[in-house]
Amino acid sequence: MLDVDLIRWDVPGPYRVAFSTRRGGVSEGPYASLNLGRRTGDDVGRVDENRRILCSDVGADADDLALNFQVHSAIVNRAEPGVRGESQGDALWTDVPQLPIAALAADCVPVALSRRGAKPGIAVAHAGWIGILAGVLEAATETLGDDLDAAIGPSAGPCCYEVGEDVARPYCERFGDDIVAAGKLDLWRAAELALNDAGVERVHRVDLCTICNPDRFFSHRRDGKPRGVQGVVAVVA
Repeated sequence: MLDVDLIRWDVPGPYRVAFSTRRGGVSEGPYASLNLGRRTGDDVGRVDENRRILCSDVGADADDLALNFQVHSAIVNRAEPGVRGESQGDALWTDVPQLPIAALAADCVPVALSRRGAKPGIAVAHAGWIGILAGVLEAATETLGDDLDAAIGPSAGPCCYEVGEDVARPYCERFGDDIVAAGKLDLWRAAELALNDAGVERVHRVDLCTICNPDRFFSHRRDGKPRGVQGVVAVVA
């Protein structure tokens, strides 16, 4: 049996949410082993099996898995069962029970949002430095509504994420000068502040860096290509 390494978010409400790592799948080489990306160059049959493993672990049917065609935008799409990569966007939401949704990343921030109350709803987002500035987290929050919880998953951390002045300047203007220290950007804090600004006060952070944990995470900054991707999967129970 495969030893699947997932980071679960114990969120209030009828939800199952997990951030994946690179461990517990069937892919090999630079994609070892739980690569979720079909456009990485990996064998698509192995990727599909990895997605099945991930969905099974949250009690969902992989045939229904919904994914965006991610383009570093602020576009939010409503998930449709089994529709993957047909619409550009970087956030995806649903209120349909047992419909799994996912966002993929390999240094960018995977984020999950859930709605409390009588009308369950959940969203996932791929929030890189471009997407955060573009407002993807605010857009996902506005789409899902009020009284939300959020979780910020593994990504490039402030320990490792070096940026140039072209990135540092707009981030400091938006979030304050301390969002960049010694040339390194704190994406976790930026995502948290963006969520707070959008009205989300309950934010859980995993605070695990993809760059400095090669045994656990894929990282574009560290490895370039070829390499796999991890992500976040969520389902309304």
